[in-house]
Amino acid sequence: MNKLIAAPGRLARRMLPFRRRPKTHADLPFFAVPAEAIDVLPDPVTFRRELLRLIAQARRRIVIVALYLQDDDSGREVLEALHEAKRRVPDLQVSVFVDWHRAQRGLIGKQKSEGNAGMYREAAARFGTGVEVYGVPVQSRELFGVLHLKGFVIDDAVLYSGASLNDVYLARHGRYRLDRYHLLQHAGLAEAMARFVQRHFLGSDAVQRLDVAGVPPTRLLQPAIREFRQQLQRAGYEVPPATLAAGEVAVTPLLGFGRADNALNATLLDLLRGARERVVLLTPYFNLPRPVRVLLGQLLRRGCRIDIMVGDKTANDFYIPPGQPFKAIGLLPYLYENNLRRFARAHRRQLDSGQLNLHLWRDGDNSYHLKGLFIDDDVAVLTGNNLNPRAWSLDLENGLVLRDPAHLLQAKHAAEWAALRRHATRLSDDRALESPRRYPAEVRRLLRRVNRVRLDRLVNRLL
Repeated sequence: MNKLIAAPGRLARRMLPFRRRPKTHADLPFFAVPAEAIDVLPDPVTFRRELLRLIAQARRRIVIVALYLQDDDSGREVLEALHEAKRRVPDLQVSVFVDWHRAQRGLIGKQKSEGNAGMYREAAARFGTGVEVYGVPVQSRELFGVLHLKGFVIDDAVLYSGASLNDVYLARHGRYRLDRYHLLQHAGLAEAMARFVQRHFLGSDAVQRLDVAGVPPTRLLQPAIREFRQQLQRAGYEVPPATLAAGEVAVTPLLGFGRADNALNATLLDLLRGARERVVLLTPYFNLPRPVRVLLGQLLRRGCRIDIMVGDKTANDFYIPPGQPFKAIGLLPYLYENNLRRFARAHRRQLDSGQLNLHLWRDGDNSYHLKGLFIDDDVAVLTGNNLNPRAWSLDLENGLVLRDPAHLLQAKHAAEWAALRRHATRLSDDRALESPRRYPAEVRRLLRRVNRVRLDRLVNRLL
C-alpha cells in the first residue's frame, strides 16, 4: 500500500526535467557545541580506553550502533563491560544495534557458523538479558546494503568513529586498523542521535533481538524490511533551531540512505562545490562516486588544492599477502589501485605541479579505514561513509558536519592531519604504483577475466 501511495511522486520526479535543488549547507540546522567540548582522539588504543571509560561511568543510557560487535577478545571485552555497567546501575538503558546479516554469518572465507549472534546469546545466558542487542536489516541481503550508521551515545557524550568493534579496530594483539576518533560532549546532539535510533529502529518490526533464542529467519521479515526501508527514506535527525555564539561550533548530524533525496550525499556535494582554496578527502577504498569525481575535476580546474589520502593496497582490509591462499575477495585492493592509477594518469599535470596530492598510507601489516573531509579552514566532516558508490546509494550512512567560521578547531584539525600523514607517502605519478604486470599470477588472471566482461563496474558499485 505504501508503495502505491508513493508511486505518483516517484514517477513525477523521474519525468520532471530537473530535481528540486536541495538546501545548501548554509541552511542546515545545527547544534551549537562549545569548541572545547570537541576532542580528537589520537589512536585506536585511546579510542578503546575512552569507550571503556565512558561505559564504566554511564548512569542513564548507552546506545551503541556499529556494523558489528565481533566475537573476539575485544568484542567480548566491550560486551562484558556493557553487562557490568547494567549490573552496577540496574536502571541503565543499554542497547546495541548491529547489522542483521553481518551478525549472523561467520567471517568471509571461514567455516559456516552462527556468527557474532552466538556470542550475544551466550553472554545473555551468563549475565542476563539487560543488554539488548538488535539486528538491523537495511536491505533483504547484505550484498545490497548494510547498517553503516556510526556513533556511540553514552549519557551526554557522542563517541564518533568509522570503526567497528573487534581486535584489529581496537588495536589488540599487535595489529590495528586506523580510523578517526572524535568525542563530542553535548546533551542535545546525544539526545538527537539516541532519539533517532529509538524512534526508527525500535519502532520497526524489521529490527529484531539477536541475544535471544528463536530469532526469525530473514524471509519472514521481508514485508517489514520493505516498510523499514521506505521509512528510512523519509527519516532524519531532529535538530531544533539554534544560534552560534562566540566559542561555539555548528554541528549538524545528517542521515544518508538511497540514491534520491539523500541529505548526506547532497550536503557533501554542496560542501565540495563551495570549497574556496583547499579540500582534504579521506577514503579507504579509492572508488569515488561519479558526482564526487566530477566535482573534484571542477575544483582542480578552478585552482583548488586537493589532497586525497587512501590506503596502499597492502593496507586494505581485503588484501591477501603472497603465500596465503588466494580468494576472489582479494582482488578488490588491486581494482582500487587500478582506479587510483587511472585518476593519477588523468590528472598528471596537477600532480606534477603539487596542486593535487595523492597520499598512500602504509604502516607495516596494519590497515587503513579513514574517511571524511576537511574543506578550507572552517568545515570538517566526520562520517563512516566510504565515499564510494555503495555508500552513496545502498548502505545506511550518517555523518557530522562541523562548521567552524571562527577557526576554533583549526589547530586540532591540523594536528590530526599531520598525524595521519606520518605513515603516508606522496604519489609522484601513476608510474609510482606497482605495475599490473608484476601482480601475482592469480590476480592477473582474474583481472583479465573481469575486464573482459566489464564486470569491474559492477564490482565497484557493490563492494
